[in-house]
Amino acid sequence: MGGVTEPHASVRPYRPQDLPAIEDICVRTAHNGGDSRPHYADPGVFPATFATPYVELEPESAFVLDDGRGRAVGYIVGTADTPRFAAEFRTKWLPRVAGRYPAPEAAPATPDEAIADLLHRPERMVVPEMAGYPAHLHIDLLPEWQGKGYGRALMETFLRALHGRGVPAVHLVMSRANTNARAFYDRMGFQEVAVPGEDEVAFLVRPTGTGASGA
Repeated sequence: MGGVTEPHASVRPYRPQDLPAIEDICVRTAHNGGDSRPHYADPGVFPATFATPYVELEPESAFVLDDGRGRAVGYIVGTADTPRFAAEFRTKWLPRVAGRYPAPEAAPATPDEAIADLLHRPERMVVPEMAGYPAHLHIDLLPEWQGKGYGRALMETFLRALHGRGVPAVHLVMSRANTNARAFYDRMGFQEVAVPGEDEVAFLVRPTGTGASGA
C-alpha cells in the first residue's frame, strides 16, 4: 500500500480568513527580506502599510500560496490603479490605523517612525515616471517556501489577473539592500526605470501580458 500523500501547495485567491497569516508573513519578511521583529518596537506597522490595506481595499488583486492545508505561507497583493488606490488609502484606510501608528511630528528618528511616515504619505505611491505602469505589487513568502518556484507561480497568477482586466503594465518598489529579491525580479523580466532622487530603492517595471523570462 502507498504511504500518506503530502498536501500539495498551490496558489489561490485571497480569503478574509487569510489575513492573520498575511500579516505574520509581512512582519517576518519586512526587514530586507528578513524578520523585522528584532528591529522594530511594533512591527505591525509593516502590514498596516504594505499588506492589509491591499486586501481590504482591493481583495480581487490578492492571491496566496496555500500550503495544502489551508494555511497561507506566501502572498502577492497590489492594485490595478495606483493613483486610485493611493486616494482610497488616504480616505478609507489611514483613518483606521492612524491612531495606532501616528505620524512623526518631525523627521523620523527611529525605524518605526520611518515606516509610519510612509504610512501617512500614501501619495508617495504616485510617481510620475510610473504613469505608464499603473499597477503595483508587493510579494512575500516565508523563507522555507522561497527558491522553489512558488514566487514565480504567485507572480504569474497576479500578472494574468491584471492582464485579464486590461491593465497593461505593473511596477514595484524595492530596497536595493534586498539583493535576493532583485535577482528574483530580474528572472521575472522586470527592468529598472530611473527615478530622480531615489537612491535607496529601485523602481522595477514590466508589461503584464508577456511571458516571464529566465529560469
